[in-house]
Amino acid sequence: MIIAANLKTNLTRQETDKYLEDLEEYLNKTKSTQEVLVFPAMTSLNHHSGKVIVGVQNAYPTKNGAFTGEIGLDQLNEFGVKTILIGHSERRHVLGETQESLVNKFNFYKDLGFKIVYCVGEPLEKREAGKEAMMRYISTQYEGIDTTYENLIIAYEPVWAIGTGLTPTVEDIQTIHSDLKEKSLAPLLYGGSVKVSNAKEVLALENVDGILVGGAALNVKDFSDMVSFADDL
Repeated sequence: MIIAANLKTNLTRQETDKYLEDLEEYLNKTKSTQEVLVFPAMTSLNHHSGKVIVGVQNAYPTKNGAFTGEIGLDQLNEFGVKTILIGHSERRHVLGETQESLVNKFNFYKDLGFKIVYCVGEPLEKREAGKEAMMRYISTQYEGIDTTYENLIIAYEPVWAIGTGLTPTVEDIQTIHSDLKEKSLAPLLYGGSVKVSNAKEVLALENVDGILVGGAALNVKDFSDMVSFADDL
């Protein structure tokens, strides 16, 4: 399974280094067989070697250039990063990234062979509009995306559940994961208020290939426990 942590705008470089050190110690001690990804804040990137795959939460589709506030391939290469998170709901809904811009970013990093975790999901009003409307909305987030790309991982995150403590029922998660599997055979993660108390139940569901964890991953002990749940299954 794939167990991923999106640390968002949290933890300093020193704190992130300690986080990764503790996580590596746990993975080595338990001989975990899970694929573990961690996406630190941009300024917390550092050289890392070990079992944990370190990725970036965002990058501009460029080698370098006049793109104030962004980082490009040169900066990723400095740290040996070959994994990127694209399309997270906070970038779509808070920072205004369009599907067109996400496709450009996806294609740029796809052509470079990056492992891409691509996020899809619906806001509350789309869910309340009924399943058909909800699936139409999610389908637009697949437009222009190569769903057969060999290094693709898809993460389904109901926007209304992120950071709210609310989660869909396990039946809802299983149903939508089954529907999304028809769109792509890529590994499919569930995200949206995943925490220690529900991670094991979510991981056990059919068509759930792992989890993308936000705030609940900031405690490395809790995140390690979630890795252990996957090892137990």
